[in-house]
Amino acid sequence: MKASEMRQKSVQELQTELQALLQEQFNLRIQKGLGETPRAHNFQNVRRSIARIKTILNEKARESHAE
Repeated sequence: MKASEMRQKSVQELQTELQALLQEQFNLRIQKGLGETPRAHNFQNVRRSIARIKTILNEKARESHAE
């Protein structure tokens, strides 16, 4: 999902999405630990999506404090 699409979502929706991505990241780590071979690009995509959501949440928090 693009950052512009994420900015249109509410804080609650973003937090829900963040929890889902953190769970997916955990599952990928478990798969790697068990010797299964998840696709390496999935790790990168999930990490970047988590960072993108956290950045947008911080932007929204700063906007609400600035007002």
